[in-house]
Amino acid sequence: MQVRSLLLLLALILVAAAAEAGKNKKEKTKKDASKCEDWRWGPCVPNSKDCGLGYREGTCKDETKKLKCKIPCNWKKKFGADCKYKFESWGGCSAQTGLKTRSGILKKALYNAQCEETVYVTKPCSSKIKSKSKAKKGKGKD
Repeated sequence: MQVRSLLLLLALILVAAAAEAGKNKKEKTKKDASKCEDWRWGPCVPNSKDCGLGYREGTCKDETKKLKCKIPCNWKKKFGADCKYKFESWGGCSAQTGLKTRSGILKKALYNAQCEETVYVTKPCSSKIKSKSKAKKGKGKD
């Protein structure tokens, strides 16, 4: 009987210690949190070259913070990585320029970035003609 009560007491002590440790973690994260609500964030600045991992700096009153960020290396540099667009389908090929065009409408501006409402993108027309007959080859021959 004494062994049971001793184990129960030990279990209660462990539970109380774990609960206290959880409170300390919550208090520490609250101390790190800023009370400032009007943060102004700059653009993502890559650590090297013009894409990849980097940081963005934010200011609010007399506080400054740095956040990690990433600029994809295949991103359209003229839009900026903080401007997200919804693009429509590619238009037809222009015989005069040899280019296809499509437009994108601003979906989201991250970190209060200055973004254009509508952007236009072009790419060279494909010289290959896609045919659906390749997929049908071999069917029906059993």
